[in-house]
Amino acid sequence: MNRKLIRTTLAEVKSKGREVPPQRERVNNGGGSSAPRSGGDGERAPQRPAQQSSSPSVQVRKRLPPPMETNAEIFYYKKQIDAHTLMVIVLLDGEEIEGTIEWYDRAALKVNRKSAPNLLLLKHHIKYMFKADEREEAE
Repeated sequence: MNRKLIRTTLAEVKSKGREVPPQRERVNNGGGSSAPRSGGDGERAPQRPAQQSSSPSVQVRKRLPPPMETNAEIFYYKKQIDAHTLMVIVLLDGEEIEGTIEWYDRAALKVNRKSAPNLLLLKHHIKYMFKADEREEAE
């Protein structure tokens, strides 16, 4: 079987770009005449689209809000729990608690401390937290 590769030339591409596809008739909801505006040869002059905001059939999709949970917090806690990273947790009153996170849930963290009893911290009392080795580097 003999197959021939067909290649278009630049002239063919330009000539196809100049061709205007036939216009379909549009329904004009804004009123007015639907008769052709140009001469008697049957061609229609291009029309501007009617304002679609007044049409009840047009539906505008609203943008969806971002998700409430991005799982970044969960990923961070899981990473620190698996690595047994020593964390410094600063509470709203300025108190610092140093220990490793044993587990977490939606509202609390359980922190294991070496020289003191373990604590259950409610998340709404936590101002921020960071790794203990980052504090030592900054000093």
